[in-house]
Amino acid sequence: MHITQLNRECLLHLFSFLDKNSRKSLAKTCHKLLEVFQDPVLWSLLNFNSPVELQKRNFLLGPALKYLSICWYSERVKVCNIEDWMKNNFQKDFCSRHENTVTDFLLEVGNRCPNLLSLTLSGCGHVTDDCLLLLLKNCPSLKTLKLENCARITDRTLEAAILYGGSLQTLHVDFCRNITQSGLERVKEKRPSVTLRAERSANMIPDSKPEKKLAFEKLSRKMALL
Repeated sequence: MHITQLNRECLLHLFSFLDKNSRKSLAKTCHKLLEVFQDPVLWSLLNFNSPVELQKRNFLLGPALKYLSICWYSERVKVCNIEDWMKNNFQKDFCSRHENTVTDFLLEVGNRCPNLLSLTLSGCGHVTDDCLLLLLKNCPSLKTLKLENCARITDRTLEAAILYGGSLQTLHVDFCRNITQSGLERVKEKRPSVTLRAERSANMIPDSKPEKKLAFEKLSRKMALL
């Protein structure tokens, strides 16, 4: 029996066991399997392990997407987390190749996936507050937002969660160095029903502007001369 002789339900079940690349490869073999690949039922869950995977387009985005995870566990994440003004030319060049990749993808998700229920981001050092604010606005059903080691996220994201996260039940901001204790306290006050976690975030050293860093170094030198 040839695979194309299976009914639609069987083919969908078969595709559900395949990863994104395998689904895409199989879809290229004939029109019937391409139609199965394009069925929204297959695309309620998406997991990505690096920004590069977002550019492969071996998946479909649409209203069926409910659960999205982008987790980049790599030594290269450390480069992305360096403050922009402190990066050397090599580090700037490295970041320029992908710094908008995750943000652009999330903006697309916000526009095309209004039924999103859960978003997990880890090691996404270039994602900004503005991006998450728009996503929270456009995905009113979002129940779970988990952020880990996202260096550019600040209390503005917490404020967006208060204002637009009406369905939010779980909010994690672990190892996000620009989150403050006052921001966390405000979430607890305004949204007491939300399960909030912020491992290490409020205790980390936040970003500083170049002029502040320079002023601190000058003050340190003066103190050393006394």
